[in-house]
Amino acid sequence: MDIFERIRANMGPLGQYAEIAEGYYIFPKLTGEIGSRMMFNGKEVICWSINNYLGLANHPEVRKADAESAAEWGMAYPMGARLMTGETAQHIQLETELAHYVHKEAGCLLNFGYQGMVSCIDSLVSRRDVIVYDAESHGCIIDGVRLHMGKRIAFEHNNMESFEKQLIRAVKLTEESGGSVLVISEGVFGMRGDQGKLKEIAAFKSKYPFRFLVDDAHAFGTLGPNGEGAGVEQGCQDDIDIYFGTFAKSFASIGAFIAGPKDIVTFLRYNMRSQVFAKSLPMPLVIGGLKRLELMKNHPELKEALWKNVNSLQSGLREAGFDIGTTNSPVTPVFLKGHPQEASQMVHDLRENHRIFCSMVIYPIIPKGEILLRLIPTAVHTQDDIDKTLEALKIVNTKLLNGEYSTDIINPLIAQEAVA
Repeated sequence: MDIFERIRANMGPLGQYAEIAEGYYIFPKLTGEIGSRMMFNGKEVICWSINNYLGLANHPEVRKADAESAAEWGMAYPMGARLMTGETAQHIQLETELAHYVHKEAGCLLNFGYQGMVSCIDSLVSRRDVIVYDAESHGCIIDGVRLHMGKRIAFEHNNMESFEKQLIRAVKLTEESGGSVLVISEGVFGMRGDQGKLKEIAAFKSKYPFRFLVDDAHAFGTLGPNGEGAGVEQGCQDDIDIYFGTFAKSFASIGAFIAGPKDIVTFLRYNMRSQVFAKSLPMPLVIGGLKRLELMKNHPELKEALWKNVNSLQSGLREAGFDIGTTNSPVTPVFLKGHPQEASQMVHDLRENHRIFCSMVIYPIIPKGEILLRLIPTAVHTQDDIDKTLEALKIVNTKLLNGEYSTDIINPLIAQEAVA
């Protein structure tokens, strides 16, 4: 079959909804200043879908640093990959400060988090090695693992019995191949909000030989006494061999970094293809990153405000009888029962009638018959935001349980186009 014919016949798990969901449920346009209140479809909504955990996106010092550095440097400098013409003292300063912040010897900036993780995994392993990874790992880990030309084994999510079983299997395979084992997990799993069992995994180092890579995207800035991440929170940071943090969440920017032993970080700087063959992070993002890190270090009240709202929202949901799973992070899932059509109607009701904007996850991302509403509390949400959201969720959940949502997916944007 022709490539294009095959694609048109199967647009993929999300693409199958493109004609009926685009612009409203998928690729929605939120406008206005990033914060707890934004504009959607001509209405102000309480927004729970942005990972602006510490409220840095519109912090006045951040906005000032971003604006001044953009005016001074423009968005082009430095041109080229860092290996060739894109190195600066400021890049070195930021990656060094980030490494020290997460208690590692050395760090390396990445121009993009997703491709950086893919490239990091690709660089760390040879065909003789075996990767053992959590079955619910983020897509960037899955794609990195897929590039691996050797064996790869998934263990059941956060299940230590399954982990040890697969680790034993991996060690036996490396004894035959002459390779090593790389274990990959996450500090916080972004869908369910539960922390990876990093301390429990690290404890197996006393029994089996392996190196440990952790994607700490959601925990960087939110967990640990000073926001240093899940490893520090759990008391096992020294057992994490390679640490990955992103700028797309608490940092409210773009880019990422890895940190670890100096010689290994040097190897990665010289061998990660996504960095060797790609443009250096633009200077305004680096200067802005230095300001963001300064605020994270020196203003613990940002993290305190975040957790005040996390605790208020999550306790309110539990008291109202909602199932929020085993989350122990700011990521707040609300698990409901229903079909994709019912989910779309409920989300439409939340957005249009209750002015609540949160993300919806349905089959095939999660099992059939389940609906997941994902709420991300931040430092800039208010108690009024939380109270109104809790009340709205109670109302729509009652309607869902009573079967009041129809079986059709309604996209008001398509309806508006039809009228026009």
